[in-house]
Amino acid sequence: MFESRAGDRYHLRMHRARSVVLTDEELVEVRAAQRTFEGAYIRTALSQFSFALVVLKIFTSEFYSIGALFAVYGAGVLLTSFLRRQQGNKQFFSEIGEDGLNRKKFRTSGNVVVVLTALSVAAYGCLLGLTLKLGNG
Repeated sequence: MFESRAGDRYHLRMHRARSVVLTDEELVEVRAAQRTFEGAYIRTALSQFSFALVVLKIFTSEFYSIGALFAVYGAGVLLTSFLRRQQGNKQFFSEIGEDGLNRKKFRTSGNVVVVLTALSVAAYGCLLGLTLKLGNG
């Protein structure tokens, strides 16, 4: 998951990633990407934690499993945001390949979307099952 010496492998304008000084335009671009992608996942995770807390505090014990499900879903979204942040931190840099050539390091967020979709489908499937169990119980 974590790369050793990643700061030495990735370059921007011939500077290593750990020692690069960004221009104002690049800084705006990085901040916009962080607000858009990382912020959205963090806000979603916080809203799921908040809803789980509401369910656990307001409703009776029959609904505790639903509150726990939303808390677990929020934790999953939070972990997904860390994955997206790791990928997003590298998208502005180029990587020096084994042949010595610079290659632009850009990767779409397709993997993150697949993980989040699978997590959401599983969570809402469990929610449907728990809701049906409430009606029968």
